[in-house]
Amino acid sequence: MSDTLKDPANPSGPVSYKNWKIHIDRDMCIGAATCVAIAPKAFNLDSEAKSIILSSVEEEDETMILDGARGCPTAAIIIEDQNGEKIFPK
Repeated sequence: MSDTLKDPANPSGPVSYKNWKIHIDRDMCIGAATCVAIAPKAFNLDSEAKSIILSSVEEEDETMILDGARGCPTAAIIIEDQNGEKIFPK
């Protein structure tokens, strides 16, 4: 697996993925790595133990990304549709 970032200037997003925008609230992220365990092509932890979005996110299934967000104990992963409506957390 590559640790190449989807957006090196914004490692925790927001980034575009298909019809979604994914963003990780670094203040809420506690580095539990549940997202990494569930969706390893999408997420990894950086040197500060904060979740980052990998360029290989495009290879991850939407269901896995959503499950990764749902698995976050602090709901730090925010997913919105192309209209800015929150998909998760609601």
